[in-house]
Amino acid sequence: MPRPKLSRMANPTGELSMSSVDSVQDISNRIIAVLGNPNVGKTTLFNRIAGIRAKTSNFPGTTQDARHAQCCGAMLIDLPGIYSLDLEVSESVVCRQVLDGDLAPTGVEAHVPNAILVVIDATNLMRNMTVVAEAIARRLPMVVAVNMMDLAERQGIHIDLERFGECIGCTVVGCSGKTGEGVDELMQAVESATIPDRSAPTELDAIEAWGDDIYSLVAAARETPVDDRLTDRLDRAFTHPLLGVVTFSVVMTGLFWVIFKLAAIPMDLIDAWFGTLGGWVSGVLPDGPISGLLVDGIIAGIGGTVIFLPQIVLLFFLLALLEGTGYLARASFVIDRVLRPFGMSGHAFVPLLSSHACAIPGIMAARSVPDPKDRLATILVAPFMSCSARIPVYVLLTVILFPDSPGMQAVAFTSCYVIGVLAALFSSLLVRRTILKGPSRPMAMELPSYRLPDLRAAALLTYDRAMMFLRKAGTLIVAISIVLWWLGAYPNTTVSIADTTPEQREVIAAKAQARHSFLGQIGDAIQPVFEPLGYDRQLTIGVLASFAAREVFVSTMAVQVVGSDDAEDDSVLESIANATRDDGTPVFTRATSWSLLVYYILAMLCLPTLVVTAKEAGGWRWAWLQLGWMTLLAYSGALIAYQAVSLLS
Repeated sequence: MPRPKLSRMANPTGELSMSSVDSVQDISNRIIAVLGNPNVGKTTLFNRIAGIRAKTSNFPGTTQDARHAQCCGAMLIDLPGIYSLDLEVSESVVCRQVLDGDLAPTGVEAHVPNAILVVIDATNLMRNMTVVAEAIARRLPMVVAVNMMDLAERQGIHIDLERFGECIGCTVVGCSGKTGEGVDELMQAVESATIPDRSAPTELDAIEAWGDDIYSLVAAARETPVDDRLTDRLDRAFTHPLLGVVTFSVVMTGLFWVIFKLAAIPMDLIDAWFGTLGGWVSGVLPDGPISGLLVDGIIAGIGGTVIFLPQIVLLFFLLALLEGTGYLARASFVIDRVLRPFGMSGHAFVPLLSSHACAIPGIMAARSVPDPKDRLATILVAPFMSCSARIPVYVLLTVILFPDSPGMQAVAFTSCYVIGVLAALFSSLLVRRTILKGPSRPMAMELPSYRLPDLRAAALLTYDRAMMFLRKAGTLIVAISIVLWWLGAYPNTTVSIADTTPEQREVIAAKAQARHSFLGQIGDAIQPVFEPLGYDRQLTIGVLASFAAREVFVSTMAVQVVGSDDAEDDSVLESIANATRDDGTPVFTRATSWSLLVYYILAMLCLPTLVVTAKEAGGWRWAWLQLGWMTLLAYSGALIAYQAVSLLS
């Protein structure tokens, strides 16, 4: 079977070319808008062209991601995937504003694009003709990229690209974003793009008839019929009300097993490296505020951010692979049935799933939810998903509760995740029945073809998301860590201790400093609020410190109890479990441990997440609502758990 012909039509004589449009503009101001339907490989093609040079920001005033890159002497902007420019959805509105010159990604000057690159699917031309017709009507220099030519070849589809170009009046280039075939020719065509010398119909019926005419002209009959029976059988299984849920559960279990299994190695290495770095700095610098700021503030803050990066990277990489296979769309379809009664749609599936690694990238991923109310509900409940930072607390408390029963520890650990999900569903139902009333938009989703995932595209997307997390979350966590260090380090407490070894004096001094610091004083003042939950002064300080990041609870308790922040030492963990209050009674009674576990499942306890919520939801009022509701729910749940266990005991 011959390979699909890669050809492009010469520029029509007398047409205005891209170079002539830019004759009075600096070449660095040239903008190329990349337009296309969902699932046509537009972003894969964009990544092939831009690679690691691509940046992700926002379109100002919107929740839509703006991916853009400076390459080939121009700024390429990857527009959201749409089915029509005329739809009243956020994606179409953004595309219209960019093409009108009223909007551009943050940091890019807005003006009417100098060319439109329309990406269409070689295996399904009919589906794309509406966007092609609307792009032609814009009367801007234009090139059509017929993507997935490699897939069309395997399906026996031959497209005469030259005749196709003659029909629509502009250059048409066949390419494959996955393999890179035809990409160089495509960029050459974009440089000399012209305004189409044909007009396109504007009415929907006329567009469909026009598409039929083009399809009959340019798409030859398949030489070998494609057996779609396997695809149909897979779709019936993956979208089945029962079997689809079972398949989803198996896939997600495997996904998280891989994440926690593989991420443990780089996380341990990162933890050890930052520990070594902190030790080296402590050895080089004399004890004092500068050493404390660098070691306990900056280095600890950066380490506390970077240590979770392996899990986040693995999660996004595996999700990108699942999306590339076509399964993720089926999973969203299945989960839509589960989320719909609670006021969310299947579009919330990926943001909620991402929140199990960290709520911050999960909240940012909610930009993909098209309905504004669904999106806001997703943002508000995303922190209920048990993130990686909660794991050290879960491990500590489940071991305390079931010291000699690994099976019960596993059940309790799993229950933490289940309770978080149930709390999210209940909260979404409540918010959609009250302050966010209104019907949800029906979930209309095209199921993409099954195909092998593009490893390069998945890696680039993962890199992009990881850098976004480090830029937005990392800076916040480091800043909060510095503030937390200052609260714990000042005022500097001096104690006189006689007849003790240097090691004992160091422990006693550390415990005294923890108690009399600003953080300790705040804990003493607030402790009566937590008294009904069974928390003493030490636990209250641990909870307060968790507002910087949940994972610091264990190390904070280690300082309070043992005078050391080495939470990895088994003897330290045992000392925490056996810690006593000022009156000599145990800190971690059975009732208190259950209360604290429930509190950590439901409470916000993450100031960086609160800041991201305010930005993504459109104002601090939503962030305060989120904090207030989660705190109320956590306090109430912990109070019930403490009182119930106390009575039963």
